[in-house]
Amino acid sequence: MIQQHILLLDLKDDPASIAAYESWHTRVWPGILDSIRRAGIHEMKIFRAGNRLVMLLDTDDSFDFEAKGRADADDPLVQEWETLMDHFQQSLPFAAPGEKWVRMKNIFSLNDLSADV
Repeated sequence: MIQQHILLLDLKDDPASIAAYESWHTRVWPGILDSIRRAGIHEMKIFRAGNRLVMLLDTDDSFDFEAKGRADADDPLVQEWETLMDHFQQSLPFAAPGEKWVRMKNIFSLNDLSADV
């Protein structure tokens, strides 16, 4: 069963930095794409408004955020990519210490509403 996750992150509010970040995402390294797919992520999309990013993940039942984090920590290529991306990113004001992408909580779904409401 496919599950959707939505995450937020801010970029540094600098037009040149934002342009560079977008440019890197037109040429993501193949090994990074492989690590994303190996984790059980079927689709990943990143949207931007100003310096705010929204990431949508479609995952299968094998996906686990903690397992992905451990795998990324052990992968030198992923660590190199993350270090590069850190130059452009900044934590959200309400993020936990060390937290980059913040998971959003689903608070409403039109399709989940009961017909009795």
